[in-house]
Amino acid sequence: MSKSHIVKPGKVALSDEKAYGMILSPVITEKATMGSQHNQVTFRVPLDASKPEIKAAVEKLFKVKVKAVNTLVTKGKVKRFRGRVGQRSDRKKAIVSLAEGHTIDVTTGI
Repeated sequence: MSKSHIVKPGKVALSDEKAYGMILSPVITEKATMGSQHNQVTFRVPLDASKPEIKAAVEKLFKVKVKAVNTLVTKGKVKRFRGRVGQRSDRKKAIVSLAEGHTIDVTTGI
């Protein structure tokens, strides 16, 4: 079986292992916590994660209904350390909008 397979158009079936690998960590910043006022939660996800896969993983792991998923890729900065040039890794974040009445408490584990 491939890493995920399509069940219906728009529906993605994920294994438990793939679902846990899809959500790397919650983002705990001032801006991300302000999204909770609008029923949004922000997670770090792998660079190759797609929106339907992220939606399926969040619904499976947290047992909530996801309304929308927005993603953004932050390009790694070029930094110098002891005169040598290096580059930080790119990062991808997913801003997940939850349906009315659903919440995720990111301070507790899954």
